[in-house]
Amino acid sequence: MLLSQPLLHAAVFALTVLQALASNTFIAAVYEHAVILPKAADEPVSPDDALALMNSNMDVLEGAIKEASQQGAHIIVTPEDGIYGWRFTRETIYPYLEDIPDPAVDWIPCTDPTRFAPAPVQERLSCMARNNSIYVVANTGDKKPCNSSDPSCPKDGRYQYNTDVVFDPEGKLVARYHKYNLFRGETQFNYPKEPEAVTFETPFGKFGIFTCFDILFREPAVVLVSELQVDTVLFPTAWMNVLPFLTAVEFHSAWAMGMGVNLLSANTHNISFAMTGSGLFTPEGPAAYHYDSDTDEGRLLVAELSVQPRLSPNYPLAINWSLYATSIKKFPEENTFLGAVRKDVFTFSELRHKAGNYTVCQRDLCCHLIYEMSNKSKDEVYVLGAFDGLHGSLIKYHWQICTLLKCKSTDPETCGQPVETAQTKFEMFSLSGTFGTNYVFPEVLYSGVQLAPGDFEVLHDGRLKSKHGTSKPLITATLFGRLYEKDLPHPLRT
Repeated sequence: MLLSQPLLHAAVFALTVLQALASNTFIAAVYEHAVILPKAADEPVSPDDALALMNSNMDVLEGAIKEASQQGAHIIVTPEDGIYGWRFTRETIYPYLEDIPDPAVDWIPCTDPTRFAPAPVQERLSCMARNNSIYVVANTGDKKPCNSSDPSCPKDGRYQYNTDVVFDPEGKLVARYHKYNLFRGETQFNYPKEPEAVTFETPFGKFGIFTCFDILFREPAVVLVSELQVDTVLFPTAWMNVLPFLTAVEFHSAWAMGMGVNLLSANTHNISFAMTGSGLFTPEGPAAYHYDSDTDEGRLLVAELSVQPRLSPNYPLAINWSLYATSIKKFPEENTFLGAVRKDVFTFSELRHKAGNYTVCQRDLCCHLIYEMSNKSKDEVYVLGAFDGLHGSLIKYHWQICTLLKCKSTDPETCGQPVETAQTKFEMFSLSGTFGTNYVFPEVLYSGVQLAPGDFEVLHDGRLKSKHGTSKPLITATLFGRLYEKDLPHPLRT
């Protein structure tokens, strides 16, 4: 006898659960989406026109979700702004928003679409998850009415939130997250009144979720990992790459290693806005990643990850990030000068020899480097750099950075400017710093904006060290430290 459709879905979901429970790994996917953008408009479009654009994007996402499911993926993450783009004012984004309920309502939009206000986007996402028996993570917009009894209610009588939603393999809404740290251009959205720490349980671990700029702050990022002990973080993002340090694959891989969790990072793809770089990152390094600044195509990534990385025999040991650097005698500072990485003023020291020991300090941070170059190009200049201070515009946050950095040219004034290619390899390097925090994120970036999995290690005393020399020419080797307690207050608090 053939099973009815609801019973068939229940049977497939139960089989997925049993398979996941029997394994120490799961299969995850992220999709880097070349978003179809709306035309610039001063006035809101009709709801039908807004839905037509969103359906065009969801057609593409549905194809990626089907392919991921066919490859055995249990969950797929799609990008921030992946359904409608980002060319909006507060007024023009309104037709694209839906009222997204609290997941506690126990709702499957695919089978009960009229239970709440019309929600065609949630209905379609729910059906994508249900029809493919896969968790679907998407970014969209939430609207919530308010009135004059609420002193913070906007003049138009509604809150608008940049929102992530998660639907389980039955199509049920299981998580909703409102972005707390809005980037400077997101004036179409409101901050939630309090930061949200959203988690949910799956057969393959405890998951948390936040969006793009959130990754740089204690709330919600550190709270989810350090206090709520999630195993995997879901991360829709629209990340504009900023060399030499803040490319998407570079920082997101570093964050996963520094925090000791899986990070499923799905970026939008738009080369005119320098948006690319997605990956499935683990505490040991990238399981899969993609960076493409040349073509206009999206990309699906699928990889097998540990269900509970903290229990893995390969899980990195605890690191005291300042132990080595504070225990050694300082090397003499030589030929130091100031240089700008965007608006951050670094203290640099040029590496004038093929091998050597260098120290460079700024405020409370001293960075130490031992190195030997294998084929130094006479047309390339490298520096050791230190930065200890506030970074950012609307929201300011405190960095401590130690970096081995290739300059754009032989002119020292170009040190800190974006660089994508290099020719010089290193026989060895060891980079460390007197960090005032245990939240430090390590990464090495090769020529062509490529990561260096397996070519470096972090010792328990805080040294970022090459294993057997660099296999490719080096752009940067960097330790990113975050002193959350020195951040300026969130704009909602000022």
